Amino acid sequence: MGTRWMDNDVYGHVNNVVYYSYFDTAVNGWLLDATATDIRSLPAIGVVAETSCRFLKSISFPDELQLGLRCERLGRRSVVYGIGVFRGRETDPVAVGRFVHVYVDAQSRKSVDVPDVVRAAVQRFLV
Repeated sequence: MGTRWMDNDVYGHVNNVVYYSYFDTAVNGWLLDATATDIRSLPAIGVVAETSCRFLKSISFPDELQLGLRCERLGRRSVVYGIGVFRGRETDPVAVGRFVHVYVDAQSRKSVDVPDVVRAAVQRFLV
């Protein structure tokens, strides 16, 4: 994932809120690939219930990033992901994050079980 010109703030580094966009893209992009399903069309959708980020090093445009993703917890109705953000091929992360999806019915928005197709994909990389 490449940083964008607009990601930098007036201090010359990627603004903290942009990391959350990276997290959202990493998780949902992975889900699309891992499930071979358009997750937007499932009867249950993952809504973000919690996110956090610990910033370790500054990044800025035009840095190229690698995002590492793992499942920290697979519950009945939620999935907790851990995310590492790396600059280029560096082995130390520039940031580490947490991203929690809670699954709800797409129409009623009431809490439901994690869809089977998502559960199967996530179980393959549960830590």
